Amino acid sequence: MENDNGSNSTDREESSPLLSKQVLEEDEKKKLTGKKTKEATVEVAASPGVSKGAGFGWTADGLPLVHGSVVGEPMGRSQWDSSILACLGRNDGFCSSDIEVCLLGSMAPCVLYGSNVERFGSARGTFADHCIPYSFVYLIGNLCFGWNCLAPCLSYPTRTAIRQKFNLEGTCEAFNRSCGCCGSCVEDEVQREQCESACDFATHFFCHACALCQEGRELRRRLPHPGFNAQPVLVMTPPAEQTMGRGT
Repeated sequence: MENDNGSNSTDREESSPLLSKQVLEEDEKKKLTGKKTKEATVEVAASPGVSKGAGFGWTADGLPLVHGSVVGEPMGRSQWDSSILACLGRNDGFCSSDIEVCLLGSMAPCVLYGSNVERFGSARGTFADHCIPYSFVYLIGNLCFGWNCLAPCLSYPTRTAIRQKFNLEGTCEAFNRSCGCCGSCVEDEVQREQCESACDFATHFFCHACALCQEGRELRRRLPHPGFNAQPVLVMTPPAEQTMGRGT
């Protein structure tokens, strides 16, 4: 009897019209939610996400994006603060520093090279580690060949590192911007970087002193010297002497 009652109750539940409507509604909701999730995944895959920052953003592939440009277009490189032939620099707050850089580049390039590398690496005490090897290479080149032809082999990687760190345009890109003579031989980013590295070496080989001075002016405007500790100094000012007045 109990089995018959149980079977009757289940049959009633299965044949209940309210229960069948609820099951159908739940199935329809599941189908709708499944379709929405599929459409959302298709939209996300079709459009790359862009995270915007202050003034520019990046695509999902990690490429910089400039406002008003096509998604994924590489951000344009900035120019050097001064040209390579501006030996005396510019008439601004760094005018005296530019004159010092010009004198060091023409009379003591080993000192200027050591100062540039120390400032660029932000490591205090590395001046002698770069100035002394440069001095030896400088003397060997002048004694054996009559001019400073070996030092550019030692110093041009610093120019490449400065250009890459601050996103500065190289000589090849500057020629392409001005007259469009080097754009056809560069196909991708790897070839462009190889061409720029070769131009960095040529710049140091043919205009070594001017290249050192340009790098020195750029670094002094962008980076503080590591010898200057940028820590705040707490100055204690004693309170003023106080006098008590008598009431009349």
